[in-house]
Amino acid sequence: MYTIKNKITVALVLLAFLTFSCKNLADMNINPNGVDPANASPNFLMATVITTTGSSVIGMGFGDIAGVMQHTQHNGWAGGHNQYDWSDQSWAGSYSILRNADEMLNKSKAAKLDFQTGVAMVFKAYNFGMIADLWGDAPFSQALKGEQGSAYFQPAFDSQKDIYLGVIAMLDSANTLFSKPAADYKEINTSQDVLYAGNVTKWRKFTNSLALRYYLRISSKEPAIAKAGIEKITGSPANYPLILDASDDANYSFIGLSPADSWPSSTQFSSDLSGFTRIQMCSTLVEKLENLNDPRLGVWAAKVKIPLVVDPTKPDDYDEIVNGKRIISQKVASDFETNYNVKLNLDQNYVGLPPAWSTFMFFYNLNPSQMQGSANPHVSQLADMYATSSGPLLKVRLLSAAEVHLGLAEVALKTWNAGGTALEHYNAGVKASLQTWGVGGDYDSYITNSGVAFNNTLAQVMEQKWIASWTAASESWLDYIRTGLPALKAGPAARRPVLPIRFTYGNNETLYNPNNSNTAIGKLELTDYALEGKNSNWSKNWLQQGTNKPW
Repeated sequence: MYTIKNKITVALVLLAFLTFSCKNLADMNINPNGVDPANASPNFLMATVITTTGSSVIGMGFGDIAGVMQHTQHNGWAGGHNQYDWSDQSWAGSYSILRNADEMLNKSKAAKLDFQTGVAMVFKAYNFGMIADLWGDAPFSQALKGEQGSAYFQPAFDSQKDIYLGVIAMLDSANTLFSKPAADYKEINTSQDVLYAGNVTKWRKFTNSLALRYYLRISSKEPAIAKAGIEKITGSPANYPLILDASDDANYSFIGLSPADSWPSSTQFSSDLSGFTRIQMCSTLVEKLENLNDPRLGVWAAKVKIPLVVDPTKPDDYDEIVNGKRIISQKVASDFETNYNVKLNLDQNYVGLPPAWSTFMFFYNLNPSQMQGSANPHVSQLADMYATSSGPLLKVRLLSAAEVHLGLAEVALKTWNAGGTALEHYNAGVKASLQTWGVGGDYDSYITNSGVAFNNTLAQVMEQKWIASWTAASESWLDYIRTGLPALKAGPAARRPVLPIRFTYGNNETLYNPNNSNTAIGKLELTDYALEGKNSNWSKNWLQQGTNKPW
């Protein structure tokens, strides 16, 4: 009986298999409770496109580019952050974002949704602009077309200049899409718009502010194009509104419910605290902020937990903590300075790590716990809020009023129409940054400080722009690349004596698109610091060639 029942069961299973095998497997592989991708609203792609772009921006601006721009240094596992020890800098993540943005664009156009089309255009422009900024020549006109056939499997590289001009053209189109009366827009899903909750006017300001960024980017190489484009914007503020108030900044907050949606150095979801403790303030930024009596320092940095004090009256081996301070003899201090060729920093409030001082950054300032990633009580950690998952100041910052005003101050210094004087925009940029970080009430006293009161120089404008780019350091790096300001110097343990100026083409490009990548590499300018050959972080692309910038 058992055998017969098994045979009947097998027969029924075979019959079922034969019946279902006659159906198209693609038809079967559909979630009956899901949304058909062919009919999905482009609104559902919006949050993904915005937040993946934001993750890329914060990943650089609070990550290794913050090390390059000497906002922070790591006291452990520091090769990429402090010393520019970079390898295989793939752009796969950027093109992945662009595929989603392109899908959103196509769906939005097909559905005749102008708002969603404009948003998709802005983020295509933002990401293609970053690719041109970081790598130079790259696939643009033939990018994102792999589904059209093998002709696009090895896309041609457009020139860096042409990508910039293409980005500006996309933004001009997006500005037009955002120019209609509010009643003309439909199907706006405010919950998916994590930047502006469907506020078309603010999107328009973001669009034109991004265009200003790229006109400034090319202003040394293509001054006529840049001047005409900028003056078109500044000459018609009603048609080309800009982000001029910090309340319009393009930023969004973290949810803080998991590692993926929390501030990058949050310790909430990990028992390993080194992701926070190894990030410490860089002395370059700390000392500049102290010299300017800048109120932002106390927002971004914690005071040293245990200040060092050298007491020459103590015995040679004296080293004790007394009343919260570590008192050491002159000999202890001298021995450290001799052994490590660096002076102790005895500042009682804020101490930063020197840029790429050594490959053993965790030894600095007599750290009692000489382990990578340990909390050094004699160096300033980041403020406590950077160990949390979310908060009012913990935001991804894509573009700010401070950047816009300080950019317009640069425009005014060129004697182009900036819609105001260099002084007016400089002061407004400083004020906007202070407001962003909750210390706007200090503006009146700060703006008169020595070194802050405007002296009508580009160096001062770029210095304040560098400070204002805290946690968004990639934009400051790109400003440095085109201007050489602020005049930062690489530390002694860095891979080269000067700062890097580009990302290298990754292994996938040189392996799978060799002809086009080799053509792009051949157009790079070899410098004395590009020891690896032209595909180097120290080779110059079109933006720097012929400018003697940044070095």
